[in-house]
Amino acid sequence: MGDIGTHAAHLAEYISGQKIVKLCADLNIVVPGRLLDDDGAMLLKFDKGASGVLIASQVAAGEENNLKIRLYGEKGGLEWSQQEPNTLLVKWLDAPAQVYRTGNGYLSPIAQFNTRTPGGHPEGYLEAFGNIYKNFVLALSAKLNNETPDPLIDYPTVEDGVRGMAFIDNVVASSQSDQKWWDYVV
Repeated sequence: MGDIGTHAAHLAEYISGQKIVKLCADLNIVVPGRLLDDDGAMLLKFDKGASGVLIASQVAAGEENNLKIRLYGEKGGLEWSQQEPNTLLVKWLDAPAQVYRTGNGYLSPIAQFNTRTPGGHPEGYLEAFGNIYKNFVLALSAKLNNETPDPLIDYPTVEDGVRGMAFIDNVVASSQSDQKWWDYVV
C-alpha cells in the first residue's frame, strides 16, 4: 500500500472531491520471503456518502502498472486507465458512452493547462511529474513575487502527503484488526 495504494487513494480523493473517512482492509503477503504486503483490497467510505473499492497488488500477473479508476454517480460514470492515459471514457446512464482525448480544444481549462503534448502523442507518467514540478514552481514564483497563483495551477500539498502516510497507517491497522470498519485518522 505504501506505493500503489497511496497513489490510488490520492487519485480517488482528488477526482471525487471527497475524503476517505472509513476503511475495511485486508493485506496479504503472497510471495514467500517478502517483508511487506504485496497484495491488498479494501472497502472505502467517503465523507460525502460515496463508497469505493481499492485493490492494489504486485502479484496480478500480466497487469504491468495498470492503475485504473472508475467513478460512478447518479447520471453516469468515468473510467480512466494509466495504460491508456490519453483517454477518458464517460459512461452515461441514458446516452451512449463518450470518449475524451488529451490535447483537444473541448477539454476544460485546467486539462488544457496541464497538457504538455499535442493530441495523438502519448502523454502520461513522466509528463504528470513534469506538471507537478512545473505547477509547484509557478505557484512558488507567484508567491515570491507577492502575486496570487493562477487558479489553474494544481499540485499535491503537504496535506496530501500527510493523508498518504495516514492512509498506510490506517490500512495496516484495519488489516490487523478484527474490527470490520476502521475510522480513518489523519
